[in-house]
Amino acid sequence: MTHTSYHKPVLRDEAIQFLVTNSHGTYVDGTLGGGGHAVHLLGKLSEKGRLFAMDQDEEAIAHATERFTDEPRIKIIRGNFGYLDVLLPRELHGKLAGILLDLGVSSHQIDEPERGFSFQKEGPLDMRMGSLQVTTAAGIVNEYEYETLRDLLFEYGEERQSSRIARAIIEARPLQTTTELRDVVASVVPERFRNKSLARIFQALRIAVNSELGMLKRVLEKGHALLCDQGRFVVITYHSLEDRLCKNFFRYGNFEGKPVKDFYGNEVRPMRPLNKKVISASVDEITNNPRARSAKLRAAEKLSERASSDRGDRVDEDENRRNNLGGWS
Repeated sequence: MTHTSYHKPVLRDEAIQFLVTNSHGTYVDGTLGGGGHAVHLLGKLSEKGRLFAMDQDEEAIAHATERFTDEPRIKIIRGNFGYLDVLLPRELHGKLAGILLDLGVSSHQIDEPERGFSFQKEGPLDMRMGSLQVTTAAGIVNEYEYETLRDLLFEYGEERQSSRIARAIIEARPLQTTTELRDVVASVVPERFRNKSLARIFQALRIAVNSELGMLKRVLEKGHALLCDQGRFVVITYHSLEDRLCKNFFRYGNFEGKPVKDFYGNEVRPMRPLNKKVISASVDEITNNPRARSAKLRAAEKLSERASSDRGDRVDEDENRRNNLGGWS
């Protein structure tokens, strides 16, 4: 298997340009996958630079370990990025120059039917990103009560037909394969909406199985504490739920999107967004990699405690130079 066939990195150049400000610094790639971002990041580091790369998928770890076998600057760790504060050496706390997250499912995971991520291929209802996890998609669709299942499909999938689909799933139990679930959804959703509804249902189940939103919240909070002053967070998201959490945290330091003010009425902002508008993939990139179509990149810089109180909404002075990186939206 070639490195490019395992997973094509999305918004690679844009992500690394925002991320790397110190070639001698220590960075974290929290979603190693096939190593596409990591290899480009290492290309920007000096011999003194270091990269801690983690992934919860044992197949990704095995692939990356082989790929970087002769690279002494990288340390590969198996684990969920939500626990990076535990996975990283304590001496690095407060000293990281940057953290990169490329969220969602890798091309390799989608293309492997036995992982159960795709409704286009026959496979078990699994959807676990790592084998250490206990919950599977089969467990959810076969065991959750109606109200819980309905709310999960609506909240995580933003699916308007969640009530009808949840009832149909319960009536068809037990379901064990992706095609069985696909057929149940197809039986209650009009054909013209079918593919979008299937994508939303599979997204909702995947998010629930892997506690994705909870882990994202945790890594944003813990990651902020691990960064040095002016250290950077770069996150690539693939749906509005993820993007909203990152947008609110980078702008306000919380997930509700509510301004926090100090005693003097100044807004307290622990981070400074580096791009006012999200960065999307260019037309050329989408043509070469259709899975980049929904990708959105946000970047932010950690402010010092003194600088975190700020009345204005400042944007990085380099923004104008980055406008030509493609796809401002």
